[in-house]
Amino acid sequence: MPQQKQERYEESYLYKVRHSAAHVMAQAVLEMFPDGKITIGPPVENGFYYDFDLPRTLTPEDLEAIEKRMRQIVQGKHEFKKTVISAEEAKKIFADQPYKLELIEGLEKGGFDEYGNPLNEKPEISIYQHDTFTDLCRGPHVENTKEIKPDAFKLMSIAGAYWRGDENNKQLQRIYGTAWENKKQLEEYLHQLEEAKKRDHRKLGKELEIFIFDEEVGPGLPLWLPNGGVMIEELEKLAKEMEERAGYVRVRTPSVTKEDLFLRSGHLPYYAESMYPPMELEGVKYYVKPMNCPMHHKIFGSKGRSYRELPLRLAEYGTCYRYEKSGELFGLMRVRSMQMNDAHIYVTEDQFEQEFLSVIDLYLKYFELFGIEKYVMRFSKHSKAGLGKKYVDNERLWVKTEDMVRRAMDNGGVPYVEVEDEAAFYGPKIDVQIWSAIGREFTLATNQVDFAQPARFDLKFTNKDGQDEVPLCIHRAPLSTHERMIGFLLEHYAGSFPVWLSPEQVRVISITDAQNDYAEGIAKQLRENGIRASADVSSQRMNAKIREAQLMKVPYMIVVGKNEMEAGQISLRVRDGSQQNGFALSEFIARVKDRIARRASEL
Repeated sequence: MPQQKQERYEESYLYKVRHSAAHVMAQAVLEMFPDGKITIGPPVENGFYYDFDLPRTLTPEDLEAIEKRMRQIVQGKHEFKKTVISAEEAKKIFADQPYKLELIEGLEKGGFDEYGNPLNEKPEISIYQHDTFTDLCRGPHVENTKEIKPDAFKLMSIAGAYWRGDENNKQLQRIYGTAWENKKQLEEYLHQLEEAKKRDHRKLGKELEIFIFDEEVGPGLPLWLPNGGVMIEELEKLAKEMEERAGYVRVRTPSVTKEDLFLRSGHLPYYAESMYPPMELEGVKYYVKPMNCPMHHKIFGSKGRSYRELPLRLAEYGTCYRYEKSGELFGLMRVRSMQMNDAHIYVTEDQFEQEFLSVIDLYLKYFELFGIEKYVMRFSKHSKAGLGKKYVDNERLWVKTEDMVRRAMDNGGVPYVEVEDEAAFYGPKIDVQIWSAIGREFTLATNQVDFAQPARFDLKFTNKDGQDEVPLCIHRAPLSTHERMIGFLLEHYAGSFPVWLSPEQVRVISITDAQNDYAEGIAKQLRENGIRASADVSSQRMNAKIREAQLMKVPYMIVVGKNEMEAGQISLRVRDGSQQNGFALSEFIARVKDRIARRASEL
């Protein structure tokens, strides 16, 4: 969760409800397991969890019993009482709780809070008590347990979790729960979860034969099946059309490069943990590239440049590799191999604002095309504390470029929120958060300012006065990566893509073998008109063929039997359930071609 959003959440009433529910759950668990050991139980987005060291593995039946006991506890209207105590008093209270004792030692030294997070100053040590339960806690909580509505919370799942997230520590049992202010909110959330399960891109990606992962290939390295290949081609076609209109030129760069390139760009010191280890050949270290920008800088610097050539917009759908930790991989959303909708725009300071806003405008055009109605532009800035470590050490240029971004966004009338300490190492950026049709949040696109690398690569252009000048560089990726974009679109559309994006646009279904040649002929004619079509002339019954096409979410099904063949017509079934008999094939072809040409959302 972004820092500012987290801060607002921690100040909310709902945060207090969930925090308090976590304590009630811990009480119920300790009543079931008196010798159990408790650790931490924070609220998280949409709920809460608590980690336990218990004598046996929990079962789903245990969750039901714990939840039942929680409902009894909250009815008691037990007050949550805070008491500030000394470290010695805390050690006595939690003498039989080793995890709490470890946290108390951290608090005593001033290094960590009760959740194990590092602190800059020594905190007070406090406990919260309700009914028979006492926990080491800084709060906040609701006034009493009655504020936790018995019909507005639910325990969701059990998972394994290492103490303090370190796999060298003991594995604990984590119970996840959710809590809301009322029953209606809980029901809405549970409904959204069910919809999310149906729309899970990992599930749909397999069912619709879009992509797979294979253990022998490696985790986080997707294999695109033919249907996924079609979607990639369509997205690239879209990007090329939009970028050509906007004056981009396309380049290509290799997937491996010498270590010296990333030392010069500055990526290695800041980015080494996310890069695959180097290969050494003939005494030279090579890396697989995690980003395209250093090579694009080399292309810019391959010859002398004049101000008349700027802005120069270099675009590439380059394949990059980043070493994401195994625990952070998630379907197509977090992968190790990615094809990025990348471009680098080299500009003068005078051109910066217009070019920066042109990229934002490109975002908005894509959002309109895909029906993305909810989004937030997050202006990610540096922090002074991170200079020289997380960020390039040049406070003057940080302030200057952040002012340039802020002025551009304000002058363009683009709403945004400012976020501290989330910039790229070489400059501020706009990160775009979007929400799918079911309200799931994604970080999709980025628009970054780079004031550091052009100088590192000695990039120059001759200005109007005949003097050498260093350009600014804008890094942008409006369509993110193929992986994340297709993962998002799978969930956004629930696999029912608009016609232009559907891997298979039409399936022709013969009722009996006597119509097989007619069906094949129609499919061929459709393909000749640029429509992706196949004919199902298998021996299955018609209803089974239709059901199979529906499961694959094919937009149009053409059914042909004896009557259609004799009349030279078709019967049309649309994915939305509508039907039309006695339809002229030429009219259908015109309809589909129109939808494809306009990239229309309607069928």
